[in-house]
Amino acid sequence: MNVSALVWAVTLIAMIAILLADLFIIGRRPHEPSVRESSLWVGFYVGLALIFGGALWLTAGGRVAGEFYTGWLTEYSLSVDNLFVFVIIMARFGVPRQYQQKVLLVGIILALVMRGGFIAAGAALISQFSWVFYIFGAFLIYTAVNLARQGEPDEDEFSENVLIRWSRRALPLSRDYDGAKITTQEHGRRLFTPMLIVMIAIGTTDLIFALDSIPAIFGITQEPYLVFTANVFALMGLRQLYFLLGGLLDRLIYLSYGLAVVLGFIGVKLVLEALADNKLPFINGGEHVAWAPHIPIWLSLAVILGTLAVATAASLAKSSRDRRRALVEARR
Repeated sequence: MNVSALVWAVTLIAMIAILLADLFIIGRRPHEPSVRESSLWVGFYVGLALIFGGALWLTAGGRVAGEFYTGWLTEYSLSVDNLFVFVIIMARFGVPRQYQQKVLLVGIILALVMRGGFIAAGAALISQFSWVFYIFGAFLIYTAVNLARQGEPDEDEFSENVLIRWSRRALPLSRDYDGAKITTQEHGRRLFTPMLIVMIAIGTTDLIFALDSIPAIFGITQEPYLVFTANVFALMGLRQLYFLLGGLLDRLIYLSYGLAVVLGFIGVKLVLEALADNKLPFINGGEHVAWAPHIPIWLSLAVILGTLAVATAASLAKSSRDRRRALVEARR
């Protein structure tokens, strides 16, 4: 897939324009969006992704469009998993609901910047060293096993990392928030507000999630343009999705297990592709492994869609049973 500099430029300008529009809306009127507002924005961004994939289908063919849709769905599901951690961070630091939009938007911008760097690095590595797929695959399988063991993150399990602890000690901090401001004036002194610590927590979380998501999408497609656009479309609307899902996140108790299956599947797919294109002398004498099967994109899409659908349905069914059981016990 050959993407011209003009197409890259138009894509980047369009993405930046959308982000600036989001910034303008939040800066003009910080608020907690209603369900209707959140639904419209989420539908708008999902519609944009579907239209973009359709345009790829018409201009570059079904294979390219299929890789985009599969990559976007994978990254979108991983981004939803990010929301669990965002909820924990917001609750842990007591961020007022009307200012959480700004925190989320800053987090999304940081995620875009970090993922852009990882995409560039990943594409450069893959172009030079095909064996890097072994590393990506092993890392995803390792992540999948850990995710399946841990399940959904819990607020009590959240621990502040080194950077957050250092920031608390080294920076002059105020006790209270001052709206959505990063700094405030107290008794003639310029202090940082707790909002800065929240931003640091969100940023470091984005970094950790980028380490998982970038190898995952390279397991779907190695086209930098598709990797980048799938990540951008997955992150767009994440802010509104946070408010739209609300308490539903607590009911998606099996989502992490579903994501573990998805990451494990992509990890195995990467290892098989590395074996099929093997050049390492200590594996099969440096020759390609003939029996390593190629997993087509339609099968990858079917596995990912099916796994997420089963995990969501099982989660909602389990939550409904638990709620009915709690009501019955409360009446006794």
